[in-house]
Amino acid sequence: MGFFVFLPLVLPLTSWPIARLAEHHLHPRRAVRLLSWIGVSMAVCSTLALGLLFVVGTAQIPGNPLPDNWSDPEIRTAVPFHEEVGTAAVVGLVTVLTACSRSLRRHLRIRARAQRALAPMPLDSDLVVLPDPEPYAYAVPGVPGRVVVSTAMMDSLDADEQRALLAHERSHLANRHHRYLLAAQLASCVNPFLRPLQKAVGYATERWADEEAAGSVGDRRLTARAVARAALVTRSAVPAPSFAAFAAPGPVPRRVTALLSPALGESWPPPASPAGLAAMVAAAGTAASAVFALNAAVALLLLVKAATPW
Repeated sequence: MGFFVFLPLVLPLTSWPIARLAEHHLHPRRAVRLLSWIGVSMAVCSTLALGLLFVVGTAQIPGNPLPDNWSDPEIRTAVPFHEEVGTAAVVGLVTVLTACSRSLRRHLRIRARAQRALAPMPLDSDLVVLPDPEPYAYAVPGVPGRVVVSTAMMDSLDADEQRALLAHERSHLANRHHRYLLAAQLASCVNPFLRPLQKAVGYATERWADEEAAGSVGDRRLTARAVARAALVTRSAVPAPSFAAFAAPGPVPRRVTALLSPALGESWPPPASPAGLAAMVAAAGTAASAVFALNAAVALLLLVKAATPW
């Protein structure tokens, strides 16, 4: 195992370049899927590495629930500084599990609360307009998914801009953006080095919906105007980080600028370009995380098998 077991904890740093470059060089749909895949994969590898460090580092502690032979010197010496590492791994695993469970519970609680509030509304339409002086608009996933808009938000937009807003929110529902957002949020709870990916996924999902809204209404400038106007009147945040919203707090000027520019193509950037190189570095970092985590797991299993009497 050696120091290789630590590498999955720091290899998420290799994803930072593509997290920064994806918004300028990748179509938002491709960016969301690529960044989500990288984030989830690296989070799984980080969790496996923490688990292995926990096993090796705590095997010698009296009263641990592991088999007695797991505390043999051969196993303890498989990782340098096993006692310090074991203590840190315990703290790390408890922190990860607490953060992930808290984020997941909050998401499910807010989603269930929103669905209960919308249950009395008629199901003949996915649009729910609530009489509220606070301007907001967001998508509530579920069966069926609903688009929630306040009367204040509708009053602040003209008819064409309302069409862009509704097309944007329906894109969130149709493409299940809440799943990508939740996956990125949980991944960042597992490893703080993945937080840039979470922010990039959040931005890319909004851009994905912007592009589909622009295609639906047939006017990129109109969609940009609707995004800008909605952002100017919006003061409240979305219900939860894993919910998508038309005017969520964030880089609205960049979204407007992107809509006023030509749309990005669906093709991948050339391998020699900065974005292409960054994507390959992130893919290599993800593959290396998986290899090192699996290698450490196999090494531990072989050590345990060798130390286990038959």
